[in-house]
Amino acid sequence: MNEDIRIHSWPCSYYLDTSKQWVSGRLSLTPVALKFTADKTGELLVNFHLSSIGEIKKESSNLIFSSLTILEKNTKHWFSSLQPNRNVVFNILEHFWREQLLSSQGAGAEAAALQSTKGKELTGLLTGSQKRLEDTAKVLHYQGEQFDNIMRGLNKIEGDMDVADRLLTELESPSWWPFSSKLWKAPLETKPKETATVSDSKNQEGIIIRIPVIITHRTDSNVKPGKLTLFASGLEISDCNSQVIHRFESKDVDDIRVHTPYEISVRQRFIGKPDTSYRLLSAKMPEAIPILEMQFSKKIQFLEDALGFVGARKSPQVDLGTSIWQAATGLLGGVAQPSSPVGGREGVDNDQVQLQTQEKISQEEAKELKQILKKLKGLALETEAELERQDEALDSIATSVDRATLNIDKQNRRIKKLT
Repeated sequence: MNEDIRIHSWPCSYYLDTSKQWVSGRLSLTPVALKFTADKTGELLVNFHLSSIGEIKKESSNLIFSSLTILEKNTKHWFSSLQPNRNVVFNILEHFWREQLLSSQGAGAEAAALQSTKGKELTGLLTGSQKRLEDTAKVLHYQGEQFDNIMRGLNKIEGDMDVADRLLTELESPSWWPFSSKLWKAPLETKPKETATVSDSKNQEGIIIRIPVIITHRTDSNVKPGKLTLFASGLEISDCNSQVIHRFESKDVDDIRVHTPYEISVRQRFIGKPDTSYRLLSAKMPEAIPILEMQFSKKIQFLEDALGFVGARKSPQVDLGTSIWQAATGLLGGVAQPSSPVGGREGVDNDQVQLQTQEKISQEEAKELKQILKKLKGLALETEAELERQDEALDSIATSVDRATLNIDKQNRRIKKLT
């Protein structure tokens, strides 16, 4: 992720201690740093890492002006005249500051990253791939349940058609025909069981991902912290106390706009009344966007500031996945059989052979990589089997729909004869 991307910026004033005066300018937030640029001179007066912040507080300067103070190491920075208001800036800065401290990109993690081995890098990449594959499996599992529900509904329709057919046969029979009283009553007993089955599958829906967010409703200037939860069937926005603010089912979402890698807006349109729209900002949003893109591929739109993010993530994706897999299996082969070139695999690039000779991984890292690769293989096989099952289900659904259509046409003709 580009660390220079600007997440947000606000017009404000900064107290310059050297000249003892307030300087107007813009306070800018990036994924890892906070900056202030003066309007008149364009000079960068403040530039420090989020992990170096010790405290963010709301205070008053000269007992009049509401200000925001940021303690950076031993220096206290004063910001005032914040627009749209101090609370908005405070909530957003505090969110990204806390997430930065909790994430692996903090100051301590930066020093550790310099000493990380190739094995740790591969472990991180493969763990991310495993998480994405697990999320995909959850969505496919939910889609499979929906197909099962459709099949149960079609089976019920076929049962009802049989009942209607027997009823029409009875109506078409002459009055003296003795077999007419209880031909069509038995199938009605299965209706409650079908309803219970559908409702049970709905209640068992699992959470794909949940992230902390800063919520803005419609065009309100006020923001508040909360949570975004992604399900296979939609998404849910809740407050800090886990009280649901709004839930969007998949069919309710009309469009999702990705403004930056850290900010999205979700909208449901209505005729004759205002749209339901929420703007969500989060330091964890890059983890949720790929899932949203998979679920709402025809409804998601990447705006100009987010095009670099999607391009960097998509363009080398296939090659990246292949190189990760080959490099990981090659390194594991080298650990298992040091004498054989890259685990004895053919067709491996010279760069990978050189990578194996230059970079070494420990036995513990090799063991962890083997476990992740094993899980990835299992998940891939399960996903492939589920896709094949859904293809068969779609064929069965199409056949059942065609059969039901023919039966309906046939019964319509019989009803017309009776009337």
